Amino acid sequence: MNEILEPGMIVRHPGAPEWGLGQVQSRIGDRITVNFANAGKQVLDGRHVDLQLVTEHS
Repeated sequence: MNEILEPGMIVRHPGAPEWGLGQVQSRIGDRITVNFANAGKQVLDGRHVDLQLVTEHS
């Protein structure tokens, strides 16, 4: 699912719900930079985490 992520999209980290919602800042290959409400900027390896896209109905 990470391959559809674009800057501005809102996501959740399934393994770290305490981080809150995050906004995708960039995605370069498998490196995804997300700014989370409760954890700040995190650079994630998309090969090891499948971020959950947040929609209006999530």
